[in-house]
Amino acid sequence: MPIEIKMPALSPTMEEGTLAKWLVKPGDEIRSGDIMAEIETDKATMEFEAVDEGTLVSIAVEEGTENVSVGTVIAVLAEEGEDADAAAAAPTPAPAPAAPPSNDGPAATPTARKLAEANGIDLNTITGTGPNGKITKDDVEAAGGTSAPAPAPIPATAAAAAPAASGERIVASPLAKRIAEQKGIDLSTITGSGPNGRIVKADVEDAAPGAAPAAAASAPAPTPAPTPSVSPADGGAPYEEVKLNNVRKVIARRLTEAKLNIPHIYLTVDVRLDPLLKLRSQLNASLEADGVKLSVNDLIIKALARALQREPQCNVSFQGDVMHQYSRQDISVAVAAPSGLITPIITDAGNKGLAQISTEMKELAGKARDGKLQPHEYQGGTASLSNLGMFGTKQFDAVINPPQAMILAVGAGEQRPFVVDGALQVATVMSVTGSFDHRAIDGVDGAKLLDQFRSVIENPMGLVV
Repeated sequence: MPIEIKMPALSPTMEEGTLAKWLVKPGDEIRSGDIMAEIETDKATMEFEAVDEGTLVSIAVEEGTENVSVGTVIAVLAEEGEDADAAAAAPTPAPAPAAPPSNDGPAATPTARKLAEANGIDLNTITGTGPNGKITKDDVEAAGGTSAPAPAPIPATAAAAAPAASGERIVASPLAKRIAEQKGIDLSTITGSGPNGRIVKADVEDAAPGAAPAAAASAPAPTPAPTPSVSPADGGAPYEEVKLNNVRKVIARRLTEAKLNIPHIYLTVDVRLDPLLKLRSQLNASLEADGVKLSVNDLIIKALARALQREPQCNVSFQGDVMHQYSRQDISVAVAAPSGLITPIITDAGNKGLAQISTEMKELAGKARDGKLQPHEYQGGTASLSNLGMFGTKQFDAVINPPQAMILAVGAGEQRPFVVDGALQVATVMSVTGSFDHRAIDGVDGAKLLDQFRSVIENPMGLVV
């Protein structure tokens, strides 16, 4: 009997995703554990592994397709020993009839329903493009906050033939965009081979930076560059509309929820870095033969974990009527990736050595920038760290990453007048600001944590024992 392969939920918050690329084709033998596709979730672009075994009979969802709901059939396998041709000829089960509108309105994803409510949009005026006519988030966004019905879908042939006019964005997969950015390739010079002319990974992998595609003999004359859009609401400034990727949408939603629902309290301390910098230099000299080079951020991760060990009442999360107090210090570290901010986790940082923390952090940061983090590498964490010191930022207030109850914002170390042992000297000083969920952490407890953090940094031998 044919096996249906369905769009997986690759993260707890995933409702829909983009099928970025198929790595198999009909007729291929599939074994459990084989990588079948690359799927862009609400967190990152991830590889989808096969669970069942058999022969790939057909692909139901083409690569490059966006807003594929979790549970949608994306491919069909024939079981081992089953006639693949017969499986291919077997009728595909008819989709379930669309559910009649409930008292809450027509069928829509939870995200679409929230977005419509926030913008005062009547879902009954929108034509759904999801499975069985279900209204998706993009359908609501297309409505533009008005009560007018969503425009009818453009036929695929027309979409493929339509030039990029009226300031229309270049259509490319997230993976293709990342590769193009890394190689310095102008996507406007690439001809897409994906569905509806979408630019996919293969189109940019072999392209030279700045290279233009070979012109076809029958190609029409180039279309003049479109005039940039302007809006009176923007003061007439020209702009290009850039569609949010899944990661950026999740960041926007979670940070808005955090600022609206979490009563933040901010506490700042100045920390003298000179002893830490001296210890780092000594450690790096001794670890050079092992190929390990510690960064200041590696030592700060360990210092935060050590401070949480000493002040465990700050290693908590607010859970409504209860709190969770953790006995392990899992530090989420903010990393800027091409698709948006993500926080890979150094688990049990309090009990790990500095060399191990450094090695793990470099590996996780690389995977984050390549969009290859696995869910267990970024989901969870008991406290967060955001370091913008390398960009010269002196001091900032970070937004808490729920359900965590605190995040440490680290600024740049700079030469300042500072009192050392009762005498005024010039020292390397950095400002550190803790953001605390006041429902879970009192101000005095947050102050104790920062005091312990400062003590560890200024007396850093405690980091190596």
